[in-house]
Amino acid sequence: MKNVETAAALDMRTRDRVSELLLQGAATATELGQILGLSPAGVRRHLDAMQADGFVECRERLERGPRGRGRPAREFLLTAAARETLPHTYDGLASSALRWIADHGGPAEVAAFAAAQVEGLEERCKAAMAEAGSDPLARAEALARALTAEGYAAGATAIATGGQLCQHHCPVAHVAAEFSQLCEAETQVISRLVGTHVQRLATIANGDGVCTTHIPATHHVSAPGQTGARPSRQRIVR
Repeated sequence: MKNVETAAALDMRTRDRVSELLLQGAATATELGQILGLSPAGVRRHLDAMQADGFVECRERLERGPRGRGRPAREFLLTAAARETLPHTYDGLASSALRWIADHGGPAEVAAFAAAQVEGLEERCKAAMAEAGSDPLARAEALARALTAEGYAAGATAIATGGQLCQHHCPVAHVAAEFSQLCEAETQVISRLVGTHVQRLATIANGDGVCTTHIPATHHVSAPGQTGARPSRQRIVR
């Protein structure tokens, strides 16, 4: 009996670890196995169980460039039900409060509240980015680390047109689904912190799997107190 309980506990810990990894983004069984030290078949056993519970879904991976021979790779990602198990910020109370503000003060007051709500986040991230320099892509990398420390599971990557900041978790996604001012205020914070204008391409609140913000590389605006810019990096490490 004890051995059965031990095996069940190990399985649960492994599945918790799989969830943590998938929170960072979709991955194949092989990729997960390499991190966990398990065979692809061993990982699939856990993924199958998680899929049966409604916590994981599978899709074909979109490959860049010409597709090679053989079947396309299949990757796994967390479902909305899985994200429900993650900590959220008193969704019901926050939504009720914002509805009251909207009813009595209008959309402008909701926007003002949203801006005030992210002031603390901006100050903490700004302090964590003190040594990041002035290059927007380098600052995006530093911002991703700061946001991850805040629970957003963020990463930054370089692309042909600049960079992308991806947030794989949003603590207020359910509230932001009703009040887009929260997303808009956060986007403005990102713009100020990286030192250039940015464009939100996707949000979890809007039903996307990840919040994605595009950071152009060619229109640099120096952050306050900073001069000059370093050449754009070719890669940003998550």
